[in-house]
Amino acid sequence: MKKIINNPADFVPEMLEGLLKAHPDQLAYPQDIHSIVRADSPVEGKVALATGGGSGHLPVFLGYVGKGMLDGCAVGDVFASPSAEQMLWVTQRIHGGKGVVYIYGNYGGDVMNFDMAAEMAEFDDIEVRTVLVKDDVASAPPEEASRRRGVAGMVFAFKVAGAKADMGGSLDEVVAVTEKALANIRTMGVALSPCIVPMAGVPTFTIGEDEMEIGMGIHGEPGMKREKLQTADAISERMTQAVLDDLKPQAGDRLAVMVNGLGATPPEELYVMYRKIHDILTGLDLNIHRAYVGEYATSMEMAGASLTLFRLDDELAELLDYPAHTPFFTQV
Repeated sequence: MKKIINNPADFVPEMLEGLLKAHPDQLAYPQDIHSIVRADSPVEGKVALATGGGSGHLPVFLGYVGKGMLDGCAVGDVFASPSAEQMLWVTQRIHGGKGVVYIYGNYGGDVMNFDMAAEMAEFDDIEVRTVLVKDDVASAPPEEASRRRGVAGMVFAFKVAGAKADMGGSLDEVVAVTEKALANIRTMGVALSPCIVPMAGVPTFTIGEDEMEIGMGIHGEPGMKREKLQTADAISERMTQAVLDDLKPQAGDRLAVMVNGLGATPPEELYVMYRKIHDILTGLDLNIHRAYVGEYATSMEMAGASLTLFRLDDELAELLDYPAHTPFFTQV
């Protein structure tokens, strides 16, 4: 294992300490360094938004805490859920009087702990609502969509929910528009290499130098199929077709497109992929409203990429375009 770290057991708290020192004008923590909030929280009179999950995925989850997006984030160890207590501390600190919405990926440990935090928050008279992200088309067929994992599409969910809350939306309105957004978001990924969790010190899985795995999850969960490595155009076509088959957009629809690197794929390769994806979509008379190319949801140093398509109407386009500013995401 080659990593720029100290004691592996200190990796996450030292990373968080570094982030807090780098962005003191944007981030703070109420009592546990694993419970990160906006430096100006609570924002009174605004619906508060919280997320959480394991480390190892920056910018997800922590990187989207800031104006126009999230108010707080509970941070677990690498690929591990934060505790219910850590989520409760976030909830208590960010509550501005209009309730709190939890938005996070559909993973068993997170669901259990966040549900516990919501129950504990009731004793403080804080109303909590939950929206689960389930955008990974590779993790279950459409008829079993409730089992799907939450992956890079959650960034679009954070963006829409954050804009609606910042514009003064009620708790019901923020939940409704976030669910509407997620009904129109689909993601597909491909992995070329494993990553190494510092505490484990060994790769999360093995894969041949000439192989790729279609649909692998961001923690190394098995994908749909392992195949010989293909060209960028062939990979892009496979991913795009899989997402289109599930989302089923119609000619003339507007889409936001995210080509996301998983941690070790250079931006040059992502743009090679976007070139082909753009041509496929426009060739089907689909209109690209915004394109996001870069690292938005990673898996430590895993090589690979994911494609997310977000079908927009006027309301969702307005919310996507709304300004936001976080340590890892700025849109004016």
